[in-house]
Amino acid sequence: MRVALRRREKFVLASIFLSLGLALVQHIPLEWRLLAIAIFSIVVYFVSALALSDDLNRYEWLTILPLPAIYAGAVGWFYFLLPQHFFSRLAILVLFGLGMYAIYLMSNIFSVAKGRTVQLLYAAHATSLIFTLLISFLVTSTIFALGLPIYIIAVFLGIVHFILIFMVAWSVNLKKTEFKEELILSGLLTWLIVQLVVALSFFPFKPWHFALFVMTFLYIGLGVIHNYLQERLFSKTLKEYALVAAFGLVVFLLVFPGK
Repeated sequence: MRVALRRREKFVLASIFLSLGLALVQHIPLEWRLLAIAIFSIVVYFVSALALSDDLNRYEWLTILPLPAIYAGAVGWFYFLLPQHFFSRLAILVLFGLGMYAIYLMSNIFSVAKGRTVQLLYAAHATSLIFTLLISFLVTSTIFALGLPIYIIAVFLGIVHFILIFMVAWSVNLKKTEFKEELILSGLLTWLIVQLVVALSFFPFKPWHFALFVMTFLYIGLGVIHNYLQERLFSKTLKEYALVAAFGLVVFLLVFPGK
């Protein structure tokens, strides 16, 4: 109990410290803001390593720690686009801190679950999926809002989504070594997402429309990968995800400006 309490204390302190850091970043001049957010993400990476150091293995620097760093960057970029309203920005800071604490709890479960069964592992998988989809939505909507060339958008979103997908794929079986299958599946789904991003760029959608379509496709892809790695990818499961894809297509047709 004392060890668990110390861990939770570290998670709380790290979350508060990083929330204050995010608030500080927003007071940096606009021309330096994006660079400051990138540096802040690196700081989050190493602060997270310190907070999770009790059970952190070497390979988990690549399978666990990138998530809080990417989450911080995604919220920081989205925070950058918010209107200058005190209460809205305060709400984002509070939600960021709570989200970071939840990520630490989830990461700690993954870290201690290797080699043995942990009852909270299912909850950790659900939390991982939620944050992966949230980060995808925030990053995609933000980068499309910046109006960058499509090749920069495609490359950036490809890198971010590959990391996100790989972390989710790794968490299915929590392998210590031999990530070949997870890397191949992550690369395949990332390639499909990049193709979707390029195709959607030809349509006059709002940034959140792009983000919603990409997030829906990511949800379907992650579900298929998760069931495949667990050897539970049956025809019934594929039909369920096909229905989700059909629903997404209907939404696409309904919101399409040229309909």
